[in-house]
Amino acid sequence: MDQPKSHGVIAVEEHFMHAALTEHFAAAARQQPPPLTDRLYDFVGIRIDEMDEAGIDMQVLSHQSPGSQRLADDVASAACRSVNDALAAVIAETPDRFQGFAMIPTMLPHAAADELQRAVEELGLKGAMIHGMSRGEMIDGEAYWPIFARAEKLDVPIYLHPALPDKTVTARYFAPYDESHPMFTRAAWGFGVEAGTQAIRLILSGVLDRHPNLKIILGHLGEALPFWMPRIDESLRRTGGAPVDFHTAFRRNFWITTSGFFADDALLLCLKTLELERILFAVDWPYADNRKGVDWLREAPVDDATRNAIFSGNAKQLLGL
Repeated sequence: MDQPKSHGVIAVEEHFMHAALTEHFAAAARQQPPPLTDRLYDFVGIRIDEMDEAGIDMQVLSHQSPGSQRLADDVASAACRSVNDALAAVIAETPDRFQGFAMIPTMLPHAAADELQRAVEELGLKGAMIHGMSRGEMIDGEAYWPIFARAEKLDVPIYLHPALPDKTVTARYFAPYDESHPMFTRAAWGFGVEAGTQAIRLILSGVLDRHPNLKIILGHLGEALPFWMPRIDESLRRTGGAPVDFHTAFRRNFWITTSGFFADDALLLCLKTLELERILFAVDWPYADNRKGVDWLREAPVDDATRNAIFSGNAKQLLGL
């Protein structure tokens, strides 16, 4: 009997696109440059070739932005079901190379919780990814807590993925450089601020007190929160508001990934801030290069036990692989 494949490198934030969702967006929102489009809509061609070239054994797949958080109520549930069914079919065909996170209709929180449960229990997906605000609303509001309650009950993580900042924020904080330097609102700054703010609001909201075993993942080495941790924690303990033990909440409920952030100093800071088991390897494919990400961690100034835990051990533990 053949032995199961050993997963030495598992990348946990690797994207795809599917027409069941992208057909609902305007052309400008769903178009990508051809090199990206070829990869986003591909599963067993370019994707696996580039995984093999870099030495990546498994990708945990997630639908790329824009996500269901921008869909109208009357199409969101059906679109999410279709995307999740399609993703599960891909995984069933190549289970030794792929796992996945579900897309859920967050603006319909009870339906989102039910779709998360279906995706986990019937389709075998490993959690869900949320792309930014839900049609302009932050997801820390109590209306959204049924999603987090169900995730805790299922013991699966919610991955908070960045999206473009709100249009009003863009106009006041990023213009006119959002036009001359579009990455200012995206990976260079805006994405991290947007996703990091979502994470801070979750801690302030009390949802983690209600659901202390909830698991939240942040990409890009924690969207700068490990760097800011001492100042955030000290400031939120001051008088003038309800004191918050931010550091404890972050260390208890959050995991971070290396997606698109291949820097030794940043990794070492994260290892000092969080327990080793809270850091997962990711590339952010196809927006970042597989080989660059793998080669960086292979040469990073950490011991082999740390390297192996980040490359795959921590993902196996968190996602039950």
